Amino acid sequence: MMMIACKQQPKLTYPVAEKVDTVDEYFGTKVPDPYRWLENDTSAATAAWVAAENKVTDAYLAKIPFRNDLLKRLTSLANYEKMGAPFKKHGKYYFSKNDGLQNQSVIYVQDDLNSEPHIFLDPNKLSDDGTVALTGLSFANNGKYAAYTISRSGSDWTEIYVMDAATGKRLDDHITWAKFTDAAWQGDGFYYSAYDAPVQGKEFSNVNENHKVYYHRIGTPQTADRLVYQNSAYPKRFYSVSVSEDETVMFLYESGAGRGNALYAKDLRKPNAPFIAMATDMEYTYNPIEVTDNKIYLATNYNAPNMCVMVTTIDKPALKEWQMLVPESKNVLSGIQIIGGKLFLTYDVDVANRAYLYDLNGKEIQEIKLPAPGSVGFSGNKDNKECFFSFTSFTIPGTIYRYDMDNNSYTVFRAPKVNFNPDDFVTEQIFYPSKDGTKIPMFLVYKKGMKKDGKNPVYIYGYGGFGITYGPSFSPYRIPYLESGGIYVLANIRGGNEYGETWHIAGTKMQKQNVFDDFIAAAEYLIANNYTHPSKIGIVGGSNGGLLVGACMTQRPDLYRVAIPQVGVMDMLRYHKFTIGWNWASDYGTSEDSREMFEYLKGYSPLHNLKPGTRYPATLVTTADHDDRVVPAHSFKFAATLQACNDGTYPTLIRIDSKAGHGSGKPMTKVLEEQADVYSFVMYNLGMTLK
Repeated sequence: MMMIACKQQPKLTYPVAEKVDTVDEYFGTKVPDPYRWLENDTSAATAAWVAAENKVTDAYLAKIPFRNDLLKRLTSLANYEKMGAPFKKHGKYYFSKNDGLQNQSVIYVQDDLNSEPHIFLDPNKLSDDGTVALTGLSFANNGKYAAYTISRSGSDWTEIYVMDAATGKRLDDHITWAKFTDAAWQGDGFYYSAYDAPVQGKEFSNVNENHKVYYHRIGTPQTADRLVYQNSAYPKRFYSVSVSEDETVMFLYESGAGRGNALYAKDLRKPNAPFIAMATDMEYTYNPIEVTDNKIYLATNYNAPNMCVMVTTIDKPALKEWQMLVPESKNVLSGIQIIGGKLFLTYDVDVANRAYLYDLNGKEIQEIKLPAPGSVGFSGNKDNKECFFSFTSFTIPGTIYRYDMDNNSYTVFRAPKVNFNPDDFVTEQIFYPSKDGTKIPMFLVYKKGMKKDGKNPVYIYGYGGFGITYGPSFSPYRIPYLESGGIYVLANIRGGNEYGETWHIAGTKMQKQNVFDDFIAAAEYLIANNYTHPSKIGIVGGSNGGLLVGACMTQRPDLYRVAIPQVGVMDMLRYHKFTIGWNWASDYGTSEDSREMFEYLKGYSPLHNLKPGTRYPATLVTTADHDDRVVPAHSFKFAATLQACNDGTYPTLIRIDSKAGHGSGKPMTKVLEEQADVYSFVMYNLGMTLK
């Protein structure tokens, strides 16, 4: 391992951010917001501040001696063929493929698995710079059409286009201002969810209200689309629909007022049939899996925090009629599909996946022994035995296998060739105690021969929210860091779904501090057990994970040398006032709920807990101009405050990307640049050199 001593870096001069006298009052408590003007993402003053900050950041990153070599190495490592599992539609096979460094993956079609694939849809041709991303593809049940959804510059705003499925020709149909939707086909048209066109100049910041469901008939303009459903009584809720493949039933989903969703069904066999309530308690999730032979198969955590499988009929859709098919187990049920008349169930066992085959009566047939501890996803149709699965782990790049359910065996269908040797690395799982004694799992990935000498650089990643599980996965961008002697750590803290809804709830609202305590305890364990030292620890997280990093670096600035809060929720008092922030109240609560909730939020809000004259870790805040999920104002205000408060020992920078959003759909060129910046900043400030 090549190491250099951490040198005292020259103090940076940051752009001057004007302070204003804005003060908000919450339950009699006055809270200043001196950088409120940075919430105006379209103002000339904000644009000037952004340009000035990027200039300082770019100059700093350019002086990191190995930054350019790291970019070259990352580019080389990322240059391998990445393929998705094939799926069959109307007699043809479709799959996604990226040759290596293409900005966006391409959809291919082939008549059979041995025939020559042809390009069906190439998103790289939708823009000159790769910033238009394909976000969804759905085929009409009659086989005539395919609808695809796109995002521009990383925004959550969705546009829908339609192709002739046989010829690949794009039709004139075009839907705008859709959001959180795909195309749900019925006949020669589809349902989608959209908002009214936003105020010009506020497309990426104003609150989104009045989500509506429309039906679009092919060949007609969007202005002629039929309004199918809206609920004016609840403007801040999401509404979307799906239609069964046989077009016998339509499901309406309502969410945004709890941790789960309400579910309604309409029998499409009966003209003018109403929506019937299936389940209305939005504290639980109710997800239809498949409709077959008049039966509806569903996954739910209602009275089953670890999820179960239930079944009912189209004629008796109400929750009281549902029958238990596969009861809840001690492990979390995280994936359910019907393929070839069998139930494929994926369970999380200490975060890694285990897969099983059941019959449609709920009886277990066999376990599918996976290649290693990792993450799996199955692909297939309900009436066809042909089945594929994709598998990945920390050291196994995404590999596609063909599964024979009769013989319970599988063979490699497509495996990528990555320029690294997985046998050089070790994956270890540790269960460590949090502040309250709860055992928390974390994965460690490092080079063989690593010595516990208290000097190893450590990169700790976490999320901890919204019932989202982060399982083992491969990333080529970690490899140079690992090759240079670093330890990569994934901490599976509370707030996620690693151990079901109970684990999730334990990291929400007035229990959110558990999440930060879990993350802090990970670093403390690694120090106590001689893996590392506070001067060698970097912490990274995005979105809710950006909040995690912001809270931990403000609560324990002594514990870390580097912090990378990415697209983070940093202002916990005002997060609900932008775009769809209100939807996070089920996890966070809001500053308007009660004095107690306000004080709790203020107690950990990263923006409100920065203290003047404090030595904070070397920090690189990252955000982007088109992030309309977590608006950049969070990062802007946090960075400006941090620069004013930090004692100047370590750099405090913000990296503001252009024509990019919250993260998904980012073109490969931007991904490589960002990864080179983040890893070079981490490695340089942990005293590493590139091996």
